[in-house]
Order: sequence, then C-alpha cells, then structure tokens
Amino acid sequence: MTLDTRTLLDIDRNTVFHASTHLKQYAQGELGGRIITGAQGIRIRDSEGTELLDAFAGLYCVNIGYGRTEMAEAIYEQAKKLAYYHTYVGHTNEALIALSDRIIKMAPAGMSKVYYGMSGSDANETQLKLVWYYNNVLGRPEKKKIISRDRGYHGSSIASGSMTGLPLFHAHFDLPLDRIKHTLAPVYYRRPDDKMSEAEFSRYCAAKLEEMILAEGPDTVAAMIGEPVLGTGGIVPPPQGYWAEIRKVLDKYDILLIADEVVCGFGRLGSDFGSIHYDMKPDLMTIAKGLTSAYQPLSGVIVGDKVWKVLEQGTDEWGAIGHGYTYSGHPMGAAAALCNLDIIARENLTANARDTGAYLQQRMQETFADHPLVGETRGVGLLHALEFSSNKAKRTHFDPNLKVGPQIAAACLEQGLIARAMPHGDILGFAPSLVVTRNDIDDIVERTAKAVNRVTDKLISSGDFKSR
Repeated sequence: MTLDTRTLLDIDRNTVFHASTHLKQYAQGELGGRIITGAQGIRIRDSEGTELLDAFAGLYCVNIGYGRTEMAEAIYEQAKKLAYYHTYVGHTNEALIALSDRIIKMAPAGMSKVYYGMSGSDANETQLKLVWYYNNVLGRPEKKKIISRDRGYHGSSIASGSMTGLPLFHAHFDLPLDRIKHTLAPVYYRRPDDKMSEAEFSRYCAAKLEEMILAEGPDTVAAMIGEPVLGTGGIVPPPQGYWAEIRKVLDKYDILLIADEVVCGFGRLGSDFGSIHYDMKPDLMTIAKGLTSAYQPLSGVIVGDKVWKVLEQGTDEWGAIGHGYTYSGHPMGAAAALCNLDIIARENLTANARDTGAYLQQRMQETFADHPLVGETRGVGLLHALEFSSNKAKRTHFDPNLKVGPQIAAACLEQGLIARAMPHGDILGFAPSLVVTRNDIDDIVERTAKAVNRVTDKLISSGDFKSR
C-alpha cells in the first residue's frame, strides 16, 4: 500500500527530530514539510510532483549533481566485496588506501596523512583533539586555545559548535567552550571605515587577531581555524591579501592554521582546495561534503608533516593514540569518494566551477549591482551571495523582524528555485552543483530577479523600504 503525502508527513511529524527546525510548529503542522522523492542533475522532485532547481547543491555538497548511477554502482560493488571493517591497529582496505594516496597528492605541499570520520563536525572535533595532543607532546600544557572567527561555520557538535561563530549555534547550548575564542570576520562590506581599501582592511583584521593573541597570551593560543571563504556566515570571499596577513601573525607566535575546506574543497572555487586558491599554507585541513558529493557520509582530517612528526613522537612516548571512530575509513564511503573524484576529473568539473563560476559572478553583478534592495553582490567560483540593505549608500540593515532574507528565499521557492537565506543577516546564498551550465545560470538569475523584485515591491508598498 502506497501512503499519500499527507499521511507520510503526519508520520514524520510524530517521529522525526529535524535539524534547524522550529520543533513545535512543525510537529503541530503549522510549518510545512516536503518529501523529496527523486533528483537528477541540479533538480529535485517531491512527492507531489513539484520540480525545483536546487541552486544550493543540497547543503553545498552535491558537487557532481544528483542521480549519478555510477556512484550507486561503485557503492554497491564495494558493499558486495567488503561492506565494513574497522581501521583500528593498522587494519585497512583497498579503497581507503587508494583514496588516501589520491587526497595527499591533490593536497597542498607538506600534507602527510588522512584521518577519516563521517561529517565535518566530527572532523573538526578531531582537529581540536590533535592540536591539544600536539602541544602536550611538546610540553606546552597551557597552549590550548583555539581562535575561530565571528560568522565562521565549523559544525554543530560541542567543540565544532564552539568554533562556529554564529549565535544560533551557541545560544541556550552553553557554548562556546572557554578555550574557543572568536576574532573579527573578514567581511569587507562591514568594514568600519568606508575609506579602507581591501588590503588595508586585511591588515586591520590581522591587527585585531594579533591584539587578541597578545591579550590572551601567545603561550596559551594553539591554533586558528578558518574557512578559505566564509560559508554559512554569509558566503564572503576574503579581502585582498587577507590570508597572507593572517599567516604572518600566526607564524610570529607559533600558532597552527587549520583550513576548514568542507565547503571549498574538491573544486567549488575552481581550484582543488581553497587553501591552494588563496595560498593559505595550512598545517591541518578539514574535508567533507564534496569528498563524496554527499552520496555517502565521509569526512577527513589531513595532517601536515609538521604536526604528524609530533604525533609520532607522542605515540613513541605514550603508546597508541587514544582516538578512534567505529566508522573511520569506511570502505563504502571510500569507494564513493573515489568514484566522485573520478567524475570530477573526467568531466573537468573544477574547471567548470572556475569558468561557469565566473559567468555566475558576471550575471549576478550585471543584474543586481545597481538594484536598490541589494547592498552587495559577492562571490567566487560557484559560491555567490546577495546581501540586502535598507539603505544602500549607508550599508544599513533591515529590521530583523521583517525577515527580508527569508522572504526572498520563499519568493525564490515560488519561482521553483532553491536558494538559501543565510543565518547572519538578510543574505541570499547560492552554491549550485559543479555540473551547472551557463543556461542554468541564466535560469537561476532570472528566477532570482523575479523573487527579489516581488519582495522589493511588497516592502515599498508596506512602507518598510524606500527605493532611492
């Protein structure tokens, strides 16, 4: 017997705890639900037959697009051969060996080993533990603080949620942990002085970082974590020279750099990694999402030579390292990742992200740069954001109660387009799959323009916005 959508959603409301959801509204049916039943390319379908253009690739993760039968076949073949065995005490599998060799060869110079998990959140938990272990081996028990950035996103578990710099992930959860600090986000649009150039703002951000390190005590600060491009905090590419300035400060005080590549890694910026794109020279890297294009859960911590040598020293002194997950290095996840990386290479999707991404930036700029509601249009590769402002010249915010960003995201949905209302301001984000074409970009921009114009007209008619 096939159940209808309403019946299925009633069961769902009674049994499923949904992420990032108003629990009571959903459970009582005040908040709508959607059952996704299929997907192909950059489009998904629901149980009512509605097709939507997904301009956010799930959650930045379906890099190769939906419906890849070769991925299903690779996972199936691995399941038939070896569905699971653990990686404790030197156990491994062929898919994992091939994947690890491939990742190290793709990674920036100086990377040594890969430790695997299931999500970006658990990978960043691992990062924290490794940094603490590293400094214990070196006899620096006080050098344990981690500096993240306001608006950074690094996960939603205890440590990774603490490193995340968004209030939604801290409020009422007793976070962040005391050892996690947050420095200024490099959001040039929100610079304190209009006269600052991007390079000057980068130096200002680095000075603020150094100020925090000195206030906390350099002997207490172990590492800094940062996304090459701020993702959930508003899709913000770094201003000119930012990472070079930050690296100078970190090197000065012997502080490790963790590059969180969960969103940027495996082609999204038009480079294999954001670390390469911006010459970050990280000591540790976090990978997930684009590693398997979300066809299987898999994440990784890439450990650089400098850190790896100290970890080896620790096990010489203290015995086997006391860290492990049951599903680390899962063979089906590794098989999915290998197939995913084959597709990216064979179809030249990283180059497509570079070239079609440049077209996305061009079309968004042409369409929205002079729009009265749009304060800034920004992006790199296949990442883009529109930030909305009540006064374009003064870069002022709307009243949060108006929920301008969510209104525009909802208007996009009415146009059959999924774009994301970002959780830190009135910002609409785009991160389409790497298979997106120029025609798709034109379609995305056209639907977005209709949505933005519709909400603009509504705000003008209600008196909440005056077009200047």
